[in-house]
Amino acid sequence: MSELLGNTKHKKDKIKEILKELQRGGDVKKLKEEFKDLLSSISPLEIPLIEQELLREGVSAEEIANMCDIHVELFRETVDKKFDIKALPGHPLRSLYDENEQIMKDAELLNLYSRSIGKSDKDFESLKNLAKQLPRIGATHYNREEMLCFPYLERRGITAVPSTLWRKHDEIRAKIKLLLRDLDKKENDQITMEKLVERINDVSASLIDMVFRENNILYPTLKTILSEGEWAAIKEEEDVFGYYKIKPSKWTTEEKPIYPYQIDRELTEKEVSQLPNEIKTILTKGETEGDKHRVVREGDIRLDKGYMLSDEINMLFKTLPFGITFIDRDDRVRFFSGRRTFSRTESVIGRPVQLCHPPKSVGIVNKILKAFKEGSREKADFWINIGDSLIYIQYIPIRNEKGEYLGTIEIEQDVTDIKKLEGEKRILDWK
Repeated sequence: MSELLGNTKHKKDKIKEILKELQRGGDVKKLKEEFKDLLSSISPLEIPLIEQELLREGVSAEEIANMCDIHVELFRETVDKKFDIKALPGHPLRSLYDENEQIMKDAELLNLYSRSIGKSDKDFESLKNLAKQLPRIGATHYNREEMLCFPYLERRGITAVPSTLWRKHDEIRAKIKLLLRDLDKKENDQITMEKLVERINDVSASLIDMVFRENNILYPTLKTILSEGEWAAIKEEEDVFGYYKIKPSKWTTEEKPIYPYQIDRELTEKEVSQLPNEIKTILTKGETEGDKHRVVREGDIRLDKGYMLSDEINMLFKTLPFGITFIDRDDRVRFFSGRRTFSRTESVIGRPVQLCHPPKSVGIVNKILKAFKEGSREKADFWINIGDSLIYIQYIPIRNEKGEYLGTIEIEQDVTDIKKLEGEKRILDWK
């Protein structure tokens, strides 16, 4: 241990040199090259020891935090050498790695602030601001993996790894939530500093652990298995979830998007041989079988997002917990379904919508439809009391991808019970 501490002192002195250079405006990439061997030799055990010593000697947490940029540069270089993805700017896998750089940096900062918050109000505020950003990791980075990447593994029979990672993701989400709660408690002196530091370090360690699980197991697996078309499908949808502290550039391929349900092939021997050992072990045990379910059936209607039989579509509309009426571009009623407050009969089909309302309301109906057709409005809503029920009515224009008006949908819903909702309900209470 004394040898480690002696060696650590030497590294600490060198790091102080780097910090002085950074204070003088030194270039991060240049310093990284100059002190490359030193920085690469710092173990996870030594980092907190070195940071603690620097704090004791009066170096501010903010100055030490600048070191994270150099760590990130080394992290990026290691990833690029290992997986050769530097040439793929904007590629979904590149984005996942880039986000992990940011997550590593934030995890290091958490670790650092855990040792300085008792001495500086400024560091406590910095910690709070950082902690408030952390839920975005789950909402963006983890969500993209769970919703866009995992289905491709599951389709090929690899279910254990996605399941384990998702469970770990949820644990981290919960830990971040508890950290935010404990930071509020600390402001009101409802928690000891010792307990708060323990919480911070737990979140930091969990984030770092997940980065290495992803970089060493998940991402190499995805890189080996997924085709260009599959990555194209992921790229097409990843903006829905957003990103954690990065802005990916554009990436395109001539391959058409391939979705998980369109995959119908086994892993090749070559693919299996290139997988991480953790995945290979699962596959060689013969415990996996690809998902052979065929999504497209005879008689299916291709919808914008999915396939359904006409009977399924019909019953779906009938089962909706609200009533809908579709009025076409010629102001004619073409369809109605769902649970209705106002009675409708099939005789209304084909009728001008103006004639479906009392004469005194026709002016309002025409005003709404005119605004929708002109594109000056995108919604009209009303709510009325009928007996003990509160009924919410919405009119929304329907447009095609070019923005051309196709018609209007009327939605009517009894929101009496919805209005009474308070708090949260996360547990099934069936008896």
